[in-house]
Amino acid sequence: LKLFLHYHIGHLGAHPAAVAYSMTTLGAGMMNSIFSFYYVKLFLNRYKISEGAFHQSQVVYMVWNAVNDPLFGYLQDNSHVPCCSQRRLSILYGAPFYAIAFLLAWFPWREYAPGDWMSGVHLMVALCAFDGMLTFVLLAQCALFAEISGHHQSRLRLIKYNQVASLIGSSSVLFCSLHSQNMDDFPSFQGFTVLVAVLACGCMIYTGLHSESRFDTKGSAQRSNYQGSGQSTLSFSLVTSMTLQILTNRDFQLFVLMNFFQVFMVAFCNNFTMIFAEHLIPPNVLPSLAKSFMYGAGFICPQLVVLSSQSLLHSLGYYKIILLTFYVEAGMAAVMLVLGPHHYYILAFFLTANMVLVQAAFSLFNLPLADIIDSDLQRHKRSSPLSSMVFGTNALFTKPAQSLAPMLVVSILNQFGYENLKDAGRDANPSDLEALHTTMFYLVCVVPMCIAALQVFAWKPFSIRSSHTVDTMYIDG
Repeated sequence: LKLFLHYHIGHLGAHPAAVAYSMTTLGAGMMNSIFSFYYVKLFLNRYKISEGAFHQSQVVYMVWNAVNDPLFGYLQDNSHVPCCSQRRLSILYGAPFYAIAFLLAWFPWREYAPGDWMSGVHLMVALCAFDGMLTFVLLAQCALFAEISGHHQSRLRLIKYNQVASLIGSSSVLFCSLHSQNMDDFPSFQGFTVLVAVLACGCMIYTGLHSESRFDTKGSAQRSNYQGSGQSTLSFSLVTSMTLQILTNRDFQLFVLMNFFQVFMVAFCNNFTMIFAEHLIPPNVLPSLAKSFMYGAGFICPQLVVLSSQSLLHSLGYYKIILLTFYVEAGMAAVMLVLGPHHYYILAFFLTANMVLVQAAFSLFNLPLADIIDSDLQRHKRSSPLSSMVFGTNALFTKPAQSLAPMLVVSILNQFGYENLKDAGRDANPSDLEALHTTMFYLVCVVPMCIAALQVFAWKPFSIRSSHTVDTMYIDG
C-alpha cells in the first residue's frame, strides 16, 4: 500500500487542475464517510431516538434531499451571482458551512431520554443541514468534472486523482474507529470530528482558490441564457423545456434507474454494516480492533480497486466494468446465503467485499453522467453544458433512496425486536435474539442479490458504451 500510494502521490504535481479538483473529494470524503457510517447507530443506540421520530426525520430528509439538488442545479447553471454561477466560488464559500453542518449531529442538544422528541428534531436538522451543504458544494464539483475537460483521458485522470483523494479521505473511518473504540469513547469521537471538519474545510478552500471551469471564462451572463436559444432570460417554460430534454434522454432514464438502486445499496452498506457485524459476528471470533480494520477496509479498498483498474477502464470502458460488478455482487450474496450465518470469517469477508464493490462501482458513475452531459450538449446544440442541471435532476430521483434504505431496514429490524434487544446483550431472550440475527443475515444476503439483479436489467440497455475509444466528445474551450 505504501509503494502504491507513493507511486500515485508522486505524480500529483504534474496536473495541478486534477489536484485542485480532488482536494474537495479529500475533504468531503473525510466528512461523508464518518457521517454516513455513524449517524444511524448514534441516533438509534446512543440518543435512543424512537422509531416514529426516526421515520419522520427520514421523510423530511427524503423530500429535502430530492428537492435541493435540482434547485441548486438550476441556481448554479443560471444564476448571475458569481458565488453560485462559478463552480470554484460555490466550493470556496460553501466549504465553511459544509464543515459546520457536519458537526451538528455529534453534539446532543441536551441529555436525551429514550424516545425524546428533541432527538428527532436534532436528527431532522442535522440531516437537512448536512445534505444541503453537501449538495451545494459537491454539485459544483460534479459540474467541474464535466467542464474541466471534454477529453476522455483527462476525465480518467480526474477519476484517478479523485480516487487517491478518496482513499486518503475515507481512511477517516478507520482512524476514528481506532481513536474512539468504535464510538464507545464518545468525547474522543467528538474531538476527532472537530479535527476532521477543520481539515476538510481547508481542503475544499484549496479547490475554491485553484480550480477553474472552461466555461467560467465565458462569463456568468452566458449561464443565464437559454443554452442555444439566444434568449436573454430564462422563463419558466424554458426551464421546463430544458428539464424535459434531460428527462426524455433514454440513456439518462436508464442511468437514473440503475443509480437509484446503487444509492440504496451505498446507504444500506454504510448505515448498517457496523450494526450487522456487531450482532452476527461474536466478539470472541472478531474482536473490536479487528472490526475497526474491517470497517476501515470497507471505505479504503474501493479507492484501491478503482485505482488498480485504470487499464481496464482504458481498454474495456466503464459500461462493462459496472455491469460485471453487479454480477459479482449477486453471485457473492447467493454463495453466502447457501453457506449460512455461522461461517463467521467468510461472513466478515462478504460484508467487507460487498461494501467495497458497491462503493467502487459508485465511484465510476461520474463517467456515464459526463457522457450524458456531452450527448445532451451535442443533441441540442448548446453553447455550454447543463452540467449542474443534469447532476441535479439525476439526484432528484436517486437521493430518496438514501432515506428509504434506513427507513426500510429499521422497520424490518424493529419488527423482530431490535429496538429492545440492541442493548440487552447477554440478558436478552435467546430465541428473540436468534430471530433478530436470522433476519439480519437474510437482509445481508437477499438485499444485495435482488438489487444487483434489478441493476443488471436496468443497465444492460444503456447505449453510450464506447466513449473510452473516442479522444474527445467536444473541443475544450
